[in-house]
Amino acid sequence: MGKISTMEKEAVCTESRLAELLDTYDKLVFSICYKLTGDYFTAEDLTQETFLSAFQKYDTFNGENEKAWICRIATNKSIDYLRSASRRNVPVEDTFFELAAEQRGSPEEICIEEEIKSQLAQRCDALKPPYNEVARAYYLEEQSPKEIAARQGKSIKTVQTQIYRAKQMLKKIYGKEEPA
Repeated sequence: MGKISTMEKEAVCTESRLAELLDTYDKLVFSICYKLTGDYFTAEDLTQETFLSAFQKYDTFNGENEKAWICRIATNKSIDYLRSASRRNVPVEDTFFELAAEQRGSPEEICIEEEIKSQLAQRCDALKPPYNEVARAYYLEEQSPKEIAARQGKSIKTVQTQIYRAKQMLKKIYGKEEPA
């Protein structure tokens, strides 16, 4: 067997690191792309483009806060897509407001959704620590137990238990407010 060059070792290391990035952040990147574009298939394409771009630019990455770095790439890819899509598909005045209403929902739906989120935030904040932080991160910020555990320096099992308990506490709060 021949010796492996330093460049080959670095390429293998970079590829394995990027495979880890893909495994760790693929759902997050997809959700960012999907929330920004509102199109499932476009989000899949942009997710692939994000990781391709990360692979191509990995040697310029300084190694700090990779989650923010990969999220920024996903956001930029989505914004670039929306800008190019807006140039291709300029709605006329008659259809513009219809399209805007379809994308965000009716004003009534938007108002109800905001009210529900606001009530949930108040109820999460009313829980005692650490359940208030975990509930807010899980339900409002839509973080996974793994992300919460990493951010708080706790085990995943601990966070999962706290999420379960927070959910039970929230059920009691909501149950007390239900009219009999």
